[in-house]
Amino acid sequence: MTKICHITTAHPVFDNRIFHKQCKTLANAGFEVYLIATHDKKETIDGVNIIPLPKSSSRMERMFKKKKLAYELALSVNADIYHFHDPELISLGIKLKRKGKKVIYDVHEDVPNQILDKEWLGPKFIRKIVSKSFNIFEKNNAEKFDAVITVIPEIEKKFYKNYRTIVVGNVPSLEVIDKSEPKTLENGKFNVICASGLTRIRGIKELIESIGLLKGEVRLILLGDFDDKAFEDECRSLEGWKHTDYLGRVSVNEVYSYMKSSDLGMCTLHPAANYVVSWPTKAFEYMACGLPMIISDFPYWKSVFKDSATYVNPQDPNEIAENIKFYMENPDLISEIGNKNRKLIEKVYSWEVEKLKLIELYNKLIE
Repeated sequence: MTKICHITTAHPVFDNRIFHKQCKTLANAGFEVYLIATHDKKETIDGVNIIPLPKSSSRMERMFKKKKLAYELALSVNADIYHFHDPELISLGIKLKRKGKKVIYDVHEDVPNQILDKEWLGPKFIRKIVSKSFNIFEKNNAEKFDAVITVIPEIEKKFYKNYRTIVVGNVPSLEVIDKSEPKTLENGKFNVICASGLTRIRGIKELIESIGLLKGEVRLILLGDFDDKAFEDECRSLEGWKHTDYLGRVSVNEVYSYMKSSDLGMCTLHPAANYVVSWPTKAFEYMACGLPMIISDFPYWKSVFKDSATYVNPQDPNEIAENIKFYMENPDLISEIGNKNRKLIEKVYSWEVEKLKLIELYNKLIE
């Protein structure tokens, strides 16, 4: 049996893309699968052998001490193929290549663009230098690996074409979604849902403000964690918070249950460099749950979703409120668009489609 080992130092052990989609898919396809990730114990779940890494107390500890331990554990697995998920592990991947191993680099984000929005790195001109330097570093080293996986075609285009590069989209699993049952929401209101990291740049404040403008006609189902107490307090002080059901972090199945119970999905991210050219996972999940959606008016998103969504300026609460009101006044459109969105997911944008590309890549690497 071919032994494969996934490695992440930055993602949680049960990350949806890494554990629930890729690792479980490969285990079901007959591979012996190991996952090195932050966890509190060694165990096997759904055919995936988890090798634990300790939690890090700081970013620097994660990038150096934890990475060193991850490399040592990876060697102990002695896998046929290694598959790493964090740009900070590029050097680890190179060391594994020097040991004669086959290595896959999984690019989850457009990191050079992401760097431009990381204010903790310093002034804008510093971030531009870091972004450009990393872009060169990533491209030059990526060609040393046996394969590169990206999440969207636009990231794939960045890499050289003289080695194996494929897109495996971060899209929902219908098998998982279809196991969840709708919640019973007895508030008698028009329910809109936002399941997201609750940060300023994800448009949460403007969304809550838009709910406040609708005079109690709408309930916002808000799922996820605030990462900043001051921002949470700011959101709680808004008029729209009175009409918000904040449920915090819930299980994946519960997320889908709440989506299926709602009337409209919201994904109004601000125009950050890493967002404007991306496939927003939550938007695809809303579609899989049969919802129409209101999303940010980025040109790239319009080219991807076309008439599956309504587009707004994510920083304009009045425009967001007006479009929510439009759906409230057109209930037939909700079911029409929702049904069409579900069919599009079934045909094009589901994990059941994407996983075949992942399995095919692995089979080619072991030939």
